[in-house]
Formats: sequence, structure tokens, C-alpha cells
Amino acid sequence: MSATELNYAQVPTQLTFDDSVFPCIVVNNNNASTVEEAVAFIRAHKSELAKKLRSSGAVLFRGFPVDSAETFDTFSAGFDYDNFTYQESLSNAVRINFTERVFTANEAPKDVEIYLHHEMAQTPISPSKLFFFCKSAAEEGGATPLCRSDKLFSALKQFDSQLADDFEQKGLKYTTYMPAADDATSGQGRSWKSTLSVETKDEAHSKLTELGYEWEWLEDGSLKAITPVLPAVVTLENGVQVFYNQLIAAYMGWKGVRENPSVAITFGDGSAIPKQGLEKIVELSKDYTFDLAWQDGDVALVDNEMAMHGRRPFTGERKRQVLVALTAANA
Repeated sequence: MSATELNYAQVPTQLTFDDSVFPCIVVNNNNASTVEEAVAFIRAHKSELAKKLRSSGAVLFRGFPVDSAETFDTFSAGFDYDNFTYQESLSNAVRINFTERVFTANEAPKDVEIYLHHEMAQTPISPSKLFFFCKSAAEEGGATPLCRSDKLFSALKQFDSQLADDFEQKGLKYTTYMPAADDATSGQGRSWKSTLSVETKDEAHSKLTELGYEWEWLEDGSLKAITPVLPAVVTLENGVQVFYNQLIAAYMGWKGVRENPSVAITFGDGSAIPKQGLEKIVELSKDYTFDLAWQDGDVALVDNEMAMHGRRPFTGERKRQVLVALTAANA
């Protein structure tokens, strides 16, 4: 297949900034009729797509021949990024694997909203880029909100420069609870054995020590774990600062955090994050968020440093199925 030019599309809700549109949308327009042709097409335009991804934060591929976990695996592998398997992550969301690379986005119930976050930013190990594939869109709802974190941090600096500086200088600590067994009814229901890839408490202790965690075993067999100091703000190689964290997801979605944020999130020195500051961050994020209303076969490539993501609740009998593949930090 000849390498034709990239075809871009626009939708009414796309966000426009001085340097980019968000997200960038690439349409097939019959450039590829098989997944093998799609991979050849992607590789022919790898350099331009990489620039678009870095400037925009997300690229949506629409109309390409991707219709299963296997074709999604092939399509995403075509970018030649290093793989980041879910098994090696420290995410505490319950997932189901389809291939070594591909797994479900989240098994939380359809009425549960998953709020904006950078993937695994609440852990010492996080992926560089995320592929999402819509195998089956919901009948109603189920959009994936995407938020430009560089624009959000710029807005926060304008609103409260001292709070922004505190986040940048102090970093964050997260407190999470890992149950004794997987709980698919929770957005954070992955057990400590699965999360840490261990079988015994002694093995868990070794893994937590290696990663710099503090921890406590609770009476019900669950594990309370406190991270080492992690960044709240990351400066990219081009000098752009991004609000790289899980503050919105933790504040809005984690149990008891809206009532008392310090039960799960504090500055890196252990001091409390002002609740009114967290409320303002949630409010500001709305101005830089695009709701990706999925169509069957869509693939979105998200720069995990530039953009947060989440999941809106959904309804209907049709099963919403969005699958994920992750890439390593050196990708």
C-alpha cells in the first residue's frame, strides 16, 4: 500500500489552543482496508504522528480496520513502543487481560464515574503512553473525558501561584487501601497480592520496601500503603509543565476523601492540601476537558504526561467495552 498523506478531521467539541487542537483526529479515508495496511500506514507517518501527539496530547484514529482485541494488539504494536504490561504495574484497578498487551480499561460498574487522572501517577511506576480501543460503545454515556494537564497547571498558576508552587516543590503522598481479595465492584478493588505481584506478606514487605512505601496491615487482611514522595508537577523536555498526578480522581472518587482529603492525599511533607484548592482544580479542569464520545472501532493514543483521562457513567443494555494497551516510560 502506498503511504498517502494523513487525513485530519474536526468535530464541534474539539478544543483549540494557540499551538494545537485537542484531540488531533486522524481518519482512515480508505487508506487501509486491513490491519496490516493500517500498521504500514502508521509506520510511514510515525514521525509526524509523534509530533502531533506531543503537541496535542491525544490522537484519535477513526475508521481504521480495528475490531477485536487481537487487531488492536497488532495496531498498537505498530507504533513500536516498548510494552508496559498490566501485571508489572502497581495499579489497584481490577482489569481483565485479553492478550499480553491488551486488557479492559476498568471493571468498575457502569454507574461509577472514574474521574480525571494520569494513569498510575499515584505509584512510583507509570506508563508513558496509553492506547484505548472502543470495541463496543455504550448506548448512552460512557465517554472518556480527556484533559490537557499543561493548560490546567497554567490556569492554576494564574489563580493561585503559591498553591501551584507548593505542588511543584513539595510533591504528593498517596494513601491507598488494597483489599485481601479482588473486588470488581470498586474502581480500586485489586488485591494486594495482585497489585504487588506477590503471594505472601513477606514478599509484599520486600516489594514495598524496595519501592519506598510505608504500610500497615489492617484487621480485615487488607493493606494500607503510603507512597514515597511523588511528583505533582512534571517539567517535560521542552520546558512545558504538566499537572501530573491523581488529585482530581482521589478527591472526587476515592472513599471519604471529599470529606477529609488527608485520608488519601497530602503534600509530600505530610501537610494538608487545602480543600478549597482541590475544589478549584476540579472547576478549572472543565475548561480544558474534551469528552471523547466513542464510536465502535475508535483507537485513541494518549500522551500520559500531557493529558489526563477518565470515564463517564453509562446506561443501556449494550455492553460498553473499551480496551487498553500501555507503553513503557522510555517510549
